[in-house]
Amino acid sequence: MNHFAAAADISGRADLDVVLRRFYTAAFADRGIGPFFTEIAGTDLEAHLPRITDFWERALFRTAEYRRDAFAPHAALNSARALTAADFGRWVQLWHATVDGLHRGPNAERAKAQGERIALALHERLAGPEASMASEDGLGFVPLAALELRSVA
Repeated sequence: MNHFAAAADISGRADLDVVLRRFYTAAFADRGIGPFFTEIAGTDLEAHLPRITDFWERALFRTAEYRRDAFAPHAALNSARALTAADFGRWVQLWHATVDGLHRGPNAERAKAQGERIALALHERLAGPEASMASEDGLGFVPLAALELRSVA
């Protein structure tokens, strides 16, 4: 595959499966957020993938059923070890890098924007409405590295 060729947009469940496998492989291996998945939650990737793919397929295409409470597992993680703005920022950074590494187009952009909204909503709900993810420089909670990755793409 030519890495410089224009990547296709996310077009359905098969593409989401590849994105999510790559994302969770990176997230599980990450020194910062990996322990939330591996040590605290003990996430079984093969059991988790169909559910999270349903979530993203519903979020992007409205073609899958997802009736689970997405907040509950994050609340359980947060009670075991507080999820910080930096943790959510790292999640967003890895999400952007994964999507950008595989796809280009309106659905890919929507997936990245939806990931940012989800991270922000979860953080605000877990930390309380007075919690801010905005940094003093006004750039928001997304780490600068994620912005750099996005601008290079």
